[in-house]
Amino acid sequence: MPTKRGTGFVSELDGAPPDFLDRRHFEAVMRPPDQAESLPSWCYTSPAFLAAERERLFRRGWNCIGRADRLTKPGDFAAFTLAGVPTLLLRDQAGVLRAFANSCRHRGTQLLQGEGNCRAIVCLFHGWTYRLDGRLAGAPEMDRTADFREEDNGLLPLRLECRDGFAFLSFDATAPDLDVWLGDFSELHAPWSLADVVIARRRELEVACNWKLYLEVFNEYYHLRRVHPKMLKGVYDSPDPPEPTSGHYVTQFGTNNGSSGLVQGRDDMAMPVIETLAGRNRSGTRYTWLFPGFAFAASRDAVWMHEVYPSAPNRTTTAMTLCFSPAATALPDYAERADAYFKRMDAFRIVRQRRGHRGA
Repeated sequence: MPTKRGTGFVSELDGAPPDFLDRRHFEAVMRPPDQAESLPSWCYTSPAFLAAERERLFRRGWNCIGRADRLTKPGDFAAFTLAGVPTLLLRDQAGVLRAFANSCRHRGTQLLQGEGNCRAIVCLFHGWTYRLDGRLAGAPEMDRTADFREEDNGLLPLRLECRDGFAFLSFDATAPDLDVWLGDFSELHAPWSLADVVIARRRELEVACNWKLYLEVFNEYYHLRRVHPKMLKGVYDSPDPPEPTSGHYVTQFGTNNGSSGLVQGRDDMAMPVIETLAGRNRSGTRYTWLFPGFAFAASRDAVWMHEVYPSAPNRTTTAMTLCFSPAATALPDYAERADAYFKRMDAFRIVRQRRGHRGA
């Protein structure tokens, strides 16, 4: 449901007020949906507010960081920064997915960058070497240091657990158990067999907007007829109201005419309906926002998702992943069909560039 534009208490040029965490600033936001306003403008522009979001939202509780099968082979790794914390995700020699602070225990040097595969983790500064399970394997000349023990100086582990094919990361040792945090998430999404879908493509890009704006737009239908009048005209019906949940997420379902993963008129390239779906779920899409920074659409023929990594009030690193069922990937013309979905998922970037060129 569209919300009214919030006026805030100061202009966005003035930044957040000194008491920006005071509840009174958000009273209009917490009204019933048909009466609510959006967040004050400084919530999208203030560095101080972003710092508070990092501390209170991203560094406490659990963060969904995408699909667990992003890394498949022993030694596969991905280095990224979330909420200002350099983080290392990797698959160890036994096939266990692990997360560590991406920092050498000696001088704090960042250990790995980007994505790749390695047999061991070697610090380029002083040559400290770590096994894939985080244990320190070697530290040159540290035998000259009294009482130094390799077993006390492994990489700092971070809490990491997987549910329904997703990986969840927590920086907070006191955060509740993941199952408590998720509540009824697994039960509600069970029809889509999320643990079974496989990654077809994952792409990262940087967008010049606040992280909340990015996810808010993904989770609303309001812009579709204006922004995508030709590509998606007639595909989407009006969505159901958001459903009550017991976990840290919101969700709503909407029916669609044909595949919502393809542009208008390309249903001839549609993947088969996910076998475990029944009834109304076979003709629609469930949209879910897992707080704070992950959203996905579980549709009848595909699942696509967005990870967000805020880097500044007006800049966000995002990753978009598209998944299909195993039955879809086994089709003889899978590559051709998948390419049609890729073009649909890339369409929003084309629209943005075209509109920007016109000055709109």
